[in-house]
Amino acid sequence: MSSRDSLFHIASVSEDFTFNERVVEVFDDMVGRSIPFYREVIEATAHLLQRLLLSRDTVYDLGCATGSSLLALSRLLPAEGLRFIGIDNSQAMLDKARLKAELHGKTDQVSFLLEDIVDFDHPGAGAIVLNYTLQFIRPLQRPDFLRRLAASLRPGGVLLMSEKTISHQPRLNRHFIDIYHEFKKSRGYSELEIARKREALENVLIPFSADENRAMLSQAGFAEVECYFRWFNFSSLVAVKAL
Repeated sequence: MSSRDSLFHIASVSEDFTFNERVVEVFDDMVGRSIPFYREVIEATAHLLQRLLLSRDTVYDLGCATGSSLLALSRLLPAEGLRFIGIDNSQAMLDKARLKAELHGKTDQVSFLLEDIVDFDHPGAGAIVLNYTLQFIRPLQRPDFLRRLAASLRPGGVLLMSEKTISHQPRLNRHFIDIYHEFKKSRGYSELEIARKREALENVLIPFSADENRAMLSQAGFAEVECYFRWFNFSSLVAVKAL
């Protein structure tokens, strides 16, 4: 259902990256070719949720885009009573997400809301998934946003967060970036496409280090915070609210 991502092959960068309709059309291909071990992270997330969720819990995916991650989780977590809700501020993304849910026969279990995730207000959540989304929120807003999410979770609720990260060790950070570019080239992106996309994202995607993200989660009030996946400049953290 997704076209091949050639956005930065056919056009020069004239503006910052935005999740417009052109991006929606190629988004699934872009994610699959740009995020290392994307499927494996979703599977690892499902393993944790299987152990931490309660019956009849609701799982929220913030910045759900076209719904691929949420639909995958609904397949990997077939227990009756669980509800899955995706939230995004792009109508075009949600239109595609709802179509996918219909095609997979998941409309009774999976639904989508058009909202700004920064204003998240859904108390009693069992779990919140934040995949490669916090990095697009302005840095000064992130601590308060995470505190809002912690407050919205039920006791024992869980936040699972994946992010592109940086290292504050300059030489290693350079190596990590080079390895990531090699990964993207192995997935069919050209040097020109990689450079153009990096330029478009420069003022939009602002990564923190894994340690900084972990500290923010602890300061937001989570009782347990641990890394459950890492690949060079990508990491996934699980944060559990106290019972």
